[in-house]
Amino acid sequence: MAAQNNMTKVIHAMFDDDHRLLDAAGDLVAKGVKIRDVYSPFPIHGLDPVIGVKRTRIAIVSFMFGLTGLSLALLGMWYFMIGDWPMNIGGKPSFSLLENLPSFIPVSFEFTVLCAAHGMAITYMIRNKTLPGMPAVNPDPRTTDDKFVMEIADVENPGMSTAEIGEMLKSAGAIEINEKQLA
Repeated sequence: MAAQNNMTKVIHAMFDDDHRLLDAAGDLVAKGVKIRDVYSPFPIHGLDPVIGVKRTRIAIVSFMFGLTGLSLALLGMWYFMIGDWPMNIGGKPSFSLLENLPSFIPVSFEFTVLCAAHGMAITYMIRNKTLPGMPAVNPDPRTTDDKFVMEIADVENPGMSTAEIGEMLKSAGAIEINEKQLA
């Protein structure tokens, strides 16, 4: 009994212009081709809805980190200024956080922004596996300079051969097409 071939073929099509890539993606999706990913040196506006990338939830994560930062800031200021070492500075009462809250607003805001920004950036890097030490998955190093690569997997496009997809990519303006076997 012969072993089944469970190898996935991935096609990497390289483009030299972001507008050409965007037009090609629109044409391919209209013909029923599912695009797995696009690698580019900068964001291509309007590409996400064309290739079917879902809206990100990073704003919700940022809000959660911001609330955590605000809570930590208020708790810390209460502990430092009221609970641990109360001091009379400029005649401000030192027995209540609410009476001192206006003077704590700048620190609260800054710590909220600090926690939201850092939390969002770290979450983004973890989610995209781009933290230092994580292996890179860029199919071609030229995508960090001036080229754009579109990745299409044959598994996600049943009923189409890689030759058909390759012909569509050539007619769409791809300057280079590479096939790769994945396990």
